[in-house]
Amino acid sequence: MAPADTETEGYRVLARKYRPQSLGDLRGQDVLVRTLRHAVESGRIAQAFLLTGVRGVGKTTTARILARMLNCAGRGDDVTAEPCGACEQCRAIAADRHVDVLEVDAASHTGVDNMRALLDAARYRPSMGRYKVYIVDEVHMLSLPAFNALLKTLEEPPGHLKFVFATTELRKIPATILSRCQRFDLRRLDAAELAGYFAEVAGSEGAEATDGALAMIARAADGSVRDGLSILDQAIAQGRGSVNEADVRAMLGLADRGRIFALLRDVLSGRTADALEGLAEQYASGVDPAAVLEDLLELTHWLTRCKVVPEAAKQAAPEFERVEGAAMAESLGVPHLTRAWQILLKGLGEANSAPDSLQAVEMTLIRLAHASTLPTPEQALKALKDPAPPPARGGTAAAEVRDPAPPPRSAAAAAEVRDPAPEDFAALLALVERHGEVRLLTLLRNHVHLVSYAVGDIVVRLAEGAPGDLPGTLAARLGAWTGREWRVARSDDGGEPTVAASEERRRQERLDEVKREPDLERILETFPGATIVGIQEPDNTHTGNGRP
Repeated sequence: MAPADTETEGYRVLARKYRPQSLGDLRGQDVLVRTLRHAVESGRIAQAFLLTGVRGVGKTTTARILARMLNCAGRGDDVTAEPCGACEQCRAIAADRHVDVLEVDAASHTGVDNMRALLDAARYRPSMGRYKVYIVDEVHMLSLPAFNALLKTLEEPPGHLKFVFATTELRKIPATILSRCQRFDLRRLDAAELAGYFAEVAGSEGAEATDGALAMIARAADGSVRDGLSILDQAIAQGRGSVNEADVRAMLGLADRGRIFALLRDVLSGRTADALEGLAEQYASGVDPAAVLEDLLELTHWLTRCKVVPEAAKQAAPEFERVEGAAMAESLGVPHLTRAWQILLKGLGEANSAPDSLQAVEMTLIRLAHASTLPTPEQALKALKDPAPPPARGGTAAAEVRDPAPPPRSAAAAAEVRDPAPEDFAALLALVERHGEVRLLTLLRNHVHLVSYAVGDIVVRLAEGAPGDLPGTLAARLGAWTGREWRVARSDDGGEPTVAASEERRRQERLDEVKREPDLERILETFPGATIVGIQEPDNTHTGNGRP
């Protein structure tokens, strides 16, 4: 990769040094490049161009390339899609000293008088180049009278005049202006593209950069090439030619990715004390508490995508994240992830407005840890529909509020209310649910892979995030409920998918099956944009007379 120019006087920041000089140098803007090439080849060059997009994606750079294309004298007497970069016209534009290429900052020239002065000068033919090119940056900052003054010239411009507008706020531009421009939306680059580009730049600069560090910089850039190059420039200077994850994390004030995975596991497993301790460690190392919630939100979103689109786990993620993400996505259900997203998103707003953001984040983690032990709405509805457990043989129903310290009963009386031993894992889950052990039920459904099951002897593999004492707790509960001894052993490999994962797979298979129904296909065609969000199976409990 060659830098933007060969000037060696003084140091130039990477964002300027590697600024694209031709259409071929533009990253991730294939539609724009293809359209401009075809326009030049066919001679159909618009009178005004409008470039939109987030900061740092190349709007002003593209405008300067357009000016070179219109004025380059090194490729003949006509406009070219490949400016030579060596003729006087190209060098003058690159050095920002071309008298016919004028860059105007609309933020500081908002008034109608500024626009009139600009348009008065536009009447005269170019003195140096083929076209006069007016580049108006942040054009949305112009006042309404200034837009009105521009309108007439924009509608019928002189043949020697071209406008190039750039903006980050497309909606603030009047429709009368938009309708007279050829519009290009410069897309933000995704993290994988940015990381690859930054690796090339680091190599050209003779710097050693790890993949993890480049991925962090790409995420922090949020689609902006310029922002990412500025961060990379700072990282190279700080690391004296070496860019690693620890330095980038400290420079940006980011949380350790491994700690974020551990924190989310602790919270979703209900380990509140461990979660608060992990938050305190990150706060002590200088991480902004609100940034922790932002990272948790980003991780929750990524895990949800891995859950519904497994290929997402393989895109732009280091090996550690792919392995950890796959394990967590397998052990968590979509309802739990979406609930975590809602709680974290609400907590982020509270953290940004609270007097003490650390306290707000701690309360959010406590709320999420408590919610992780609660049943999902679907489980709660199912519990409401299930019939109440049968009363004891003596004929008296169980009281709604139990005495916290019931009097001791005889062995015979206790035996009368013992539960039968569950014959399979499904019956075991039903037994746990009937006894109101919500947290234990959640852990068994989401964090346990069944290896083998026999009455009195169970072997399981625990997923990431499951507490180590889960087998002992389950054995103790089963022994107390059934009056017999149970052994729950751990295995390091094997096992069936978790119950939650199996239910989600069956739900998705059923959804795919329903989508293939001819009647449903016609309904979806009738209502464009409609999607299937759930399936309500028919109620088979009706009697022959049509009444329930």
